[in-house]
Amino acid sequence: MKKRLPFIILAIFTLWALSSLRGPKAPEGIDHVGFGKLPVLLNGRIQPMDSVAMNALLQLRGTRKVPLEGNNGTGEWGDFLEIRGEGNGLLTERSWYQFSKHPKKLSSTQWLLELMTRPDQANERYIFAVNHPDLIGELGLGEAGLDRSGLRYFTFSEIEPHLATIEKHASSLNPKPELRTPFERAVAKIHFSLGLFLRLKNSLQPQDSPDFSAELEEYVANIGPGIEAVRNRESGNEYDEEAFGSLMRHLERYDMVSRVAYPLLVPPDIKTMERDQWSNVGTNLLDAVHTKRFPAAIQNYAAMSTAYTKDDAQAFSTALSTFRNSLAKDFSSELRKAKLEFAYNHFSPFYKSIVLYLVAFLFACASWFNLSQWMNRSAHYLIILAFIIHTAGLITRMVLEGRPPVTNLYSSAVFVGWGAVILGIVLERFYRDGIGSVIASVVGLITLIIAHNLSMQGDTMEMMRAVLDTNFWLATHVVVITLGYSATFVAGFLALVYVTRGLLTKTLDQATAKGLTRMVYGIICFATLFSFVGTILGGIWADQSWGRFWGWDPKENGALLIVIWNALVLHCRWGGLVKDRGLMNLAIFGNIVTAFSWFGVNMLGIGLHSYGFMDAAFRWIVLFTASQVAFIALGTLPLKLWQSFKTDTTGAAS
Repeated sequence: MKKRLPFIILAIFTLWALSSLRGPKAPEGIDHVGFGKLPVLLNGRIQPMDSVAMNALLQLRGTRKVPLEGNNGTGEWGDFLEIRGEGNGLLTERSWYQFSKHPKKLSSTQWLLELMTRPDQANERYIFAVNHPDLIGELGLGEAGLDRSGLRYFTFSEIEPHLATIEKHASSLNPKPELRTPFERAVAKIHFSLGLFLRLKNSLQPQDSPDFSAELEEYVANIGPGIEAVRNRESGNEYDEEAFGSLMRHLERYDMVSRVAYPLLVPPDIKTMERDQWSNVGTNLLDAVHTKRFPAAIQNYAAMSTAYTKDDAQAFSTALSTFRNSLAKDFSSELRKAKLEFAYNHFSPFYKSIVLYLVAFLFACASWFNLSQWMNRSAHYLIILAFIIHTAGLITRMVLEGRPPVTNLYSSAVFVGWGAVILGIVLERFYRDGIGSVIASVVGLITLIIAHNLSMQGDTMEMMRAVLDTNFWLATHVVVITLGYSATFVAGFLALVYVTRGLLTKTLDQATAKGLTRMVYGIICFATLFSFVGTILGGIWADQSWGRFWGWDPKENGALLIVIWNALVLHCRWGGLVKDRGLMNLAIFGNIVTAFSWFGVNMLGIGLHSYGFMDAAFRWIVLFTASQVAFIALGTLPLKLWQSFKTDTTGAAS
């Protein structure tokens, strides 16, 4: 039975992973799933409406879903009474059925659709995270937003009376983000969140439009009389004041939409424009003054908005289908890309990989305690499954972006973990002692958790800056040097395994210790080669892109630092300056060097490579560095304090 357990476990997790490949089904009511697959242009690339909603919600709330009003998504009986307004507790079978079918939380696309078409209702959702006590006190928000997680969320209606206070504080923020106080960072976040919220609210239509289709009909009908009234007024003749006022009100509203709209919803006229010249609704409505017509896309969006406002699912589906069919004629590739990214979002390959790496890590560690082979094999199989899903996610991102796998900090975290998992799988294939599985799972897990936190900053597939645009040398440079990062981390984490097992357990026998030493030495050789070649390739690319091979940019210095450190470790080993434990301590310090070169230099916010700046990482880098220094200190303790070497008098581990 134990021989079959690894395959049973693998089958269970494979079915779990594959279960979400089909994606969400179209609901019986308003087809928000189909709406989420519509392509738009944002951040320089075509993406589905679902990605706009998901990335915005992550920035605003830090979650992918929004709790219903009156609760935090708990769906309790009292909340039902509040939602339905039936305080007497007498519930009909129909009303209870509606509640049971009512989702506890809105998906990101449902929330965005509501925000664009029913803003008054969206204003009551708990969207804004405000957790700094001084800012909460300054705004007089009190404890109303406290939820069960201990975080505080507030609605726009609660924050709206304090917009002037927020704007006042925002105007006096330190211009350098890295020098801002915690209070200033909280102000900057809520100020940005409010701006994003208002831009999304006015992306499809003016936020105070109760029936957008009817409004557009009125606007088109009034353009002729309105223009005539404007001309008569300018000529000093009598004019139709009502027609003039109506046109001016419309133009004022659409001018606001043209200035603040976030995603570009209207595809271009493929006969006269480039296919990437998408525009917003407001710009097209302003142009309609001259053409007396506007694109059919706006009519379709308006029909969807009106249908959603009236809760007319059939009319919504008809407008959605009409728009999708019109796009299929000239924008079929954009539709396919949006559909692929929608499937990618809902499959969440990296989240599934995180779960699998975590379970594999637990199995691998458990196998060391009871020396169970079936646990070790289970861990190995789960890591291979996670690696396949991890790879599928990487390839999908490359297809969607049309770029190499590393374009920003998020993608570098994903790729560093991917490279480390490969090395861990290879190590396990040769040694079969669980060490490779532990390294693969723990580095894969940590790097994907880092990537998850980086995704909170917004779109992770945004176009690179022009100066970082891709060519052959950039593609090879980022891939090769990131593999060098991965290898250096793998060597460092192998050294952590050596110190942990040797100091705290009796499982690090002489053969295992020598095996770990050979692993670390071999991987450092690999890391030295790849980090050196990657740095040279980066210089070649810099020479072609910027006209100079080397400029002592902080990121360039960081890459060189990794090369120098790995070379130093090898020379210390070759020259006999260090033995096994010395090699391990040097490898652990390599984790510090790599973390600083990977993340630390970005926090300086200077240089041509400062595209990944994030001051929030400073605390984590300090904590990580402190932990590695602590391990180095433990690694230097006398052998008599090591559980595995108390009886070793040969000095093999010295």
